[in-house]
Amino acid sequence: MSTENEGKSEGTQVPPAPSAPPVPVESPSASPQAPAPDAGAPTTPLPAAPAQAPEAGHAPAAPEGHWPPPTAPQGAPAPVDGDWPPPTAPQAAPAPQGAPAADDWPNPAPATPLYADAGASTHAYGAPGSADVAAGGPGGVGGPGGPGGPDGTVWGAAYQQPAPKSGRGRGGLVAAILVAALVAGGLGGGLGYTLAKNDDDTGSTTVSASTNGGDVKRDPGTVAGVAAKALPSTVTIEAESSSGEGGTGTGFVFDTQGHIITNNHVVADAVDGGKVTATFPDGKKYNAEVVGHAQGYDVAVIKLKNAPSDLKPLTLGDSDKIAVGDSTIAIGAPFGLSNTVTTGIISAKNRPVASSDGTSSAASYMSALQTDASINPGNSGGPLLDASGNVIGINSAIQSTGSGGLGGTTQSGSIGLGFAIPINQARYVAQQLIKTGEPVYAKIGASVSLADSTEGAKITDTAEGGASAVESGGPADQAGLKPGDVIVKLDDMVIDSGPTLIGEIWTHQPGDKVAITYERDGKSHTVDLTLGSRKGDS
Repeated sequence: MSTENEGKSEGTQVPPAPSAPPVPVESPSASPQAPAPDAGAPTTPLPAAPAQAPEAGHAPAAPEGHWPPPTAPQGAPAPVDGDWPPPTAPQAAPAPQGAPAADDWPNPAPATPLYADAGASTHAYGAPGSADVAAGGPGGVGGPGGPGGPDGTVWGAAYQQPAPKSGRGRGGLVAAILVAALVAGGLGGGLGYTLAKNDDDTGSTTVSASTNGGDVKRDPGTVAGVAAKALPSTVTIEAESSSGEGGTGTGFVFDTQGHIITNNHVVADAVDGGKVTATFPDGKKYNAEVVGHAQGYDVAVIKLKNAPSDLKPLTLGDSDKIAVGDSTIAIGAPFGLSNTVTTGIISAKNRPVASSDGTSSAASYMSALQTDASINPGNSGGPLLDASGNVIGINSAIQSTGSGGLGGTTQSGSIGLGFAIPINQARYVAQQLIKTGEPVYAKIGASVSLADSTEGAKITDTAEGGASAVESGGPADQAGLKPGDVIVKLDDMVIDSGPTLIGEIWTHQPGDKVAITYERDGKSHTVDLTLGSRKGDS
C-alpha cells in the first residue's frame, strides 16, 4: 500500500513573501563576521527591497553556529488565504563576511525553507489512503479511504521529525491527535498491565474446560422435538411381488390396532400374493398384509401381524387450515435411507397432480399440498407434518427432470417440488379401506377429456367403450350438463383441465353439494348438484 508524500523537497517552491514586510528588530551588538559562503552553494532569490526602511527593532544576536537564529518576540503575520504554511516572523541572521550590515534589509533567506528540509522524505499523515481492496469484494483490507481513519488518514506511516514550525497549522493538529492517541493507548496498556499485575498478586488462576456438556433440553416445538416424537411411529416398508420385484417406501401408525397408512404405489406389487414388511426405527420388523388400496387416490392401508401393544398413532391435523408458508417436516426412507427427516414449507395448495403407480396406465389424481421439503423415492407414504407434529399430508409424488412420480421406474431426485395428499382426504379413504377393503369415490356422472388444456374440463362426446359421456340419471344429467360443455369452476376453485376437475371432486365425499360453472355456446351457466358415489377402482 502506498501514500503520497505532502511537501516533497524536489521541485518545491518557496512561498511568496507577505504583501507587507514584517518589522525587523535591530541587533543590540554587532555580530562577529562569518566567512563568506561558498560561491558554488545554491542560493535562493531575494525578495525585492521595500521602498522604505523598516522601523528599528531589536533582536538578540544569534550565537555562532546556531541556526536558525532566535526570532523577535513578535508574532508572525496572519496567514493569507491560500498560503501554506503560514509565514513566520522574520529572523535576524548573522552577517556573513562581505554581507550587508545587520541594519540592512532584507536579510538573505535560507537556501531551503524550514518547512521542507532538502532531501527529507516524510509520509503525510493527512494524505488520502489508497483504496486497496482485496480481490473478492468489500471484505478485503483497505476499503474506502484505506485502513486508517475515515478521512483517509494512514496510521502507522513512517515518521521523521520535521523542522520547527508554527503549531497553528494542520501539522500541529495532527500531532495533537497523535499525542492524544498515544496517551490513550498508554492509559489502556497501563490499566491492562495493572489489572494483570493485581491478579497475579492474588495467585494464578487455572481455567479448565468442562468435560460434561450437561443435559440438552429441546422445546417440543422444535424440529428435533417433533422428529423425536414422530419417528417412533414411522416405519420403513418393503414390498415385493411373488416374482421378487418391489421396492421401499414409508408409512406411519394410524391406530393402535396396527393399521399403517401409506401410498398405493408403495405396496401395489405385493397386492396379489406378494410380501410386505414394516420396520420401526428401533429395528423391530413385522410382517404385514394389505388391507385395502385405492389406486385413484394413491392411498393404501396395511396391517401389522402380531402388532405390539404400545403403538402410538400420529396425531392427524386439519389440511384445510394449512396456509402457504407454513413449516413442514417430512419423514421417510429416501433411496432406502430410513428415518430421514427433512424440512421446508408449504409452497402451494390445491395443486392438481396426476401420477402413476408404475404398474398400469391408470393414473392417480390429487389436489395436492406442494412442499419444498426434500422428498425422494422412498419417502412415498411417509407423513408430512406441521410445526406441531400433526400429520397434514402423505408424501406421494415429486416433480423432477426425469420421472414425475415417486413410483416411476427411474430414480430421479428432488428439485424442491414435492406433493402430498391432504390428510383430510387420506383419512376418509383410509377409514373406508379399513371398513370395506374398497375405496369409495365421489363423482358427477360425466366423462371429461384428460388432454392438456387451460380452457377447462370438457365433457367428451362419448365415454370409454362407446357409452354415453353423461351418465343417465346421474348428478350431471340431473343438473342439465351435456357433451361439449366446458366446466370452468367447481365452487370457488378454477378448473383448467379434466385432471384438475377429477382431483377437486375427489377432495369431497359422496353426498356433498357443489356448484358447477360451465360454458356452452359462449355463455356461462352455474348449477348446483349433489355428488354421487362409485366403489372400487374399476
